Order: sequence, then structure tokens, then C-alpha cells
Amino acid sequence: MKRIGVFVCHCGMNIAGVIDVQRVVEEIGKSPGVSHAQDYVYMCSDPGQALLRDTIAEKQLNAVVIAACSPSLHEGTFRTAAMRAGLNPYQCEMVNIREQCSWVHSTQKDAATGKAIRLIQATVEKVKQNADLRAGSMPICRKALVIGGGISGIQAALDIAEGGYEVFLVERQSSIGGRMAQLSE
Repeated sequence: MKRIGVFVCHCGMNIAGVIDVQRVVEEIGKSPGVSHAQDYVYMCSDPGQALLRDTIAEKQLNAVVIAACSPSLHEGTFRTAAMRAGLNPYQCEMVNIREQCSWVHSTQKDAATGKAIRLIQATVEKVKQNADLRAGSMPICRKALVIGGGISGIQAALDIAEGGYEVFLVERQSSIGGRMAQLSE
């Protein structure tokens, strides 16, 4: 059974200035499967990451949800911290409550708080289904297939070829050019 920890970041006042973080933590702490819920001012900071690692070990968590800013900024940060605590990095999920709640509902604090709770609950349900994954790699075939030999297809094929890739251009008609081939000039 999953032991899920939820960590809600204040992001300074970016989140906490709009969202009632304490209410979020209280509500999420009641969710089935959530073994631990807490907030911290800056989860992405070194002390925030240390808190995450220490809590994973102390509470024997095997999955975590970080409610903070954009995953494009810090998903790697939190997955690395989780991995250093012995957790599979793919058992760490992020919820963007900064852009999706506090920024877009900055004048509607109750609505932003309610939405944050629902988004976090949905992510808790997702992480319950997560499996341990391992990063892998595949060889890349540096070739491109362009379907359609009209003006756009020809230009795409030329652009890709100029980038140093082998290109296969496929056209269903007996000649290329598409509609342009029908023009007299």
C-alpha cells in the first residue's frame, strides 16, 4: 500500500498570498492514502529539499506529491531529492498550484484554495497508480519521412535535409509540386 506524502509550497507569497495553505494541508491530510501532509515556505530551496528527503525517510513514504509552481521549473529538482531519499523518482509528482490556482484566481481566494485542494487530490489519486519506472534509452534513427510532395512538403524536405538528415519524400501522384504543378508558369 502506498504511503503518500504531500508537500505544499508557499512559493513566498506567490501561492500563500492567495491560497489558504493551512486549509489545503488540513484537507489533503484527510485524503485516503495520504500519510503525511505539510507546508513549507520554499520547497525548492536546499532546506525544502532536505525536509522532503528527511520526511520520506522518517515517515517511510513511498510516493510524494509536491504542490508548488510549474513542473517545468522544478520537477527534476524534486525527483532528484526523492531519489536521494531512496524513492523511485517516478513516484514523485508535481501539482502546479501557482499558475493554475493562485495566479489565475488572484482575486478569488476561496475559489483558488478549493481548486488547489481538488488538483492535489487528483494528483494523489494518480500517484496511487504510479509504478516504479527506470529511465531507458533508444537509438535515434536520424531520418525523416515527409508525406506529400506539394509546396509545403518539398519545403519541409529541403529544410530537414539542410539540417543534415536523410529525407524520404513520398507523393501519391506521378510528379511532385501539388497544385503548383498545375500552374502554367
